[in-house]
Amino acid sequence: MDKKIKNLTIAGIMAALITLFTAYICHIPMGANGAYIHFGDTLIYLAAALLPRPYALAAAAIGGGLADLLTAPMWAPATIIIKLLLVVPFTNKANKIVVPRNIFAAVIGYLFTGVGYFLAELILFENPAVFWVSMSQNLVQSVGSAVLFVAFGLALDKMHAKTKFFM
Repeated sequence: MDKKIKNLTIAGIMAALITLFTAYICHIPMGANGAYIHFGDTLIYLAAALLPRPYALAAAAIGGGLADLLTAPMWAPATIIIKLLLVVPFTNKANKIVVPRNIFAAVIGYLFTGVGYFLAELILFENPAVFWVSMSQNLVQSVGSAVLFVAFGLALDKMHAKTKFFM
């Protein structure tokens, strides 16, 4: 199978999974501003560790943006930008998913998520007092997503999934 078609297909599947895990599976509303906690970022991290960067960027932006369009449309523009940023620190070049760089990238994801959504809330609501609320809500989401990323990544690494299917 042509590598571009394979990557495009996997990116499409990942975008769909990101949408589902963000909008519907473990979707926990938080606060009155339309925010919610989800584990879609887990799938973004996996896409970033498995796919070449352009495909992972597309999966993250499309999956996250679509989830917000379905559940909280006012967040979609910010989400698309933030989810693109989540992909950048990851590498797909290693033979495994769970490598030090990707673990560090998942930690950095908290900063991108927290600061990104704080800036979006500041623009939407013009209230700088939301900083601590935004950072604490996003900490729960980011830590949960990072833990699940490592758990799923270790399981996939144990099966040698990356070398069998992605390299």
